[in-house]
Amino acid sequence: MTTKAKLIASLKIWLVIYPSITLFLYLFGQSLAVLPLYQRTLWLTVVLVPWIVFAGLPLINFIISLTATKNK
Repeated sequence: MTTKAKLIASLKIWLVIYPSITLFLYLFGQSLAVLPLYQRTLWLTVVLVPWIVFAGLPLINFIISLTATKNK
């Protein structure tokens, strides 16, 4: 994998992770605040890792492919 491909992949992941974490903490932050940090982190990862892998990144890739085909 080239450096450019790694950069693009990391940007795609960031485009999914940042809004997902922000929304998750906005919705559940106060409820989770009573838990110790390791449990909050566990819940955050249990919910968001599958979301990112199975829905978020495929959605970003789909949107990018639609954009790429329109520009051809």
